[in-house]
Amino acid sequence: MTNHPNGTSDGHIRWGILGTGFIAGLQTQDLIENGFTVQAVGSRSPESSKAFGEKYSIPTAHDSYEALVADPDVDVVYIATPHPFHHANALLALNGGKHVLVEKAFTINAREAQDIVDLAESKGLVALEAMWSRFLPHMIRLREIIQEGSLGEIRKVTASHNQDLPKDPAHRLNDPALGGGALLDLGVYPVSFVFDVLGAPVSIRASAAMTATGVDRQTAAIFEYPDGQQALVDCALDTASNNRAAIIGTKGWIDIESTWYNPTPFTRFDNQGNVLERFDQPVTSRGMQYQAAEMERLIREGATAGTILPPSESVAVMAAMDEIRRQIGLSYEADAGTGGNLQ
Repeated sequence: MTNHPNGTSDGHIRWGILGTGFIAGLQTQDLIENGFTVQAVGSRSPESSKAFGEKYSIPTAHDSYEALVADPDVDVVYIATPHPFHHANALLALNGGKHVLVEKAFTINAREAQDIVDLAESKGLVALEAMWSRFLPHMIRLREIIQEGSLGEIRKVTASHNQDLPKDPAHRLNDPALGGGALLDLGVYPVSFVFDVLGAPVSIRASAAMTATGVDRQTAAIFEYPDGQQALVDCALDTASNNRAAIIGTKGWIDIESTWYNPTPFTRFDNQGNVLERFDQPVTSRGMQYQAAEMERLIREGATAGTILPPSESVAVMAAMDEIRRQIGLSYEADAGTGGNLQ
């Protein structure tokens, strides 16, 4: 079995944190606990930046995003703002000569995602989507098993992401102006997982129920593939579930336990239900350090794309979510530039 990277840093690459919300705190904590150098933080609010910097003992607290990306002591910027701001924030950082780790969903739509990827490539910089689950040890092992062929032909993938989240209409999750809805916040996990296992589908059939504010409350989709493979994904923001996933092949299946996108065990079975493998590798911290380790590896090696989540796949995932949104009738202000045609 391949040795899995331990998600630590040599400390030489210096990080800047753009945004000071909940997810920014989670990532920063994992960076610090695993030897990464967090050099600076930037916020539109000087008070928020100062408080965040003090909480995590960050040397420099900038009172604007512009000041953060201009900081000569910062090499890579982690972008942790709400979805509608990822595009502008990432372009700002890239134009400042910084590599970017951009929270998922990568952007609002595929057009915005392509903008980021094109600019990063033109500047020789890394633009990596912070789909942290892709880089966890159990996901690395899953890819090895699929590559080995011991599951036979993969026929079906299922993945759910349902949570009971705030019902306040003004909350970010329920606000169309802030990219609200189950799909962009929660559905991106199973959609990305399906791409990881089966690649891009040839067609998608989607269905949803909407909130009073006009975003998707719950969404389900069937991804279809040339040889008859299927993927079933679902998400909801007002009902919780055990959030398991499965990969089903002609020679057996894998059950990924709750919560599948977090560091969690999985079990591989043969067609008679016999256990062939039990994977349960402990992970320190929350597990967000692994994506940061991949970012640093790419920077050190002078590469702009890795194999676990290349930028082109982040664009393709957004394109699939665009198609789901087209079918369920969910559009955002950022889609206006597409001529009303989600791609």
